[in-house]
Amino acid sequence: MNGYLAFLIPVVGIIAVFTFVSVAVWTENRRKERESYYKHETYKKLMDHPAESGAAVKSLLHQEALQEWRRRVDGLRLGGMITFVVGIGVMIFFYALVSDERVFLVGLIPTLIGFVLMIFGFFMVRKPDEVGD
Repeated sequence: MNGYLAFLIPVVGIIAVFTFVSVAVWTENRRKERESYYKHETYKKLMDHPAESGAAVKSLLHQEALQEWRRRVDGLRLGGMITFVVGIGVMIFFYALVSDERVFLVGLIPTLIGFVLMIFGFFMVRKPDEVGD
């Protein structure tokens, strides 16, 4: 009986974690869906009014595009920095593990990928104004 209990506790724990994660993801997606619906309804009501509200809607859409652009660029930059630092950490780890061979050069792969992501995020991503949105 005691052997079954030792097996049952981790199984119940794993089921509880996956249940919590699935409910958390579902509620987050539902919240985003509601926000999108209310935003769409607001835009629809503004568009039904005279021409001056059309400029307001265009301004709101432009602000949303800029916010989305900022979020994506910040994510790209952060991902590049994290990948760059992970590559340096891998290089240090492999150098400490096997210092007589050049195994540590494997860490250059994520380091260079992170470097390219950072360069792209800082210098090459165009704003929505430049694209024509």
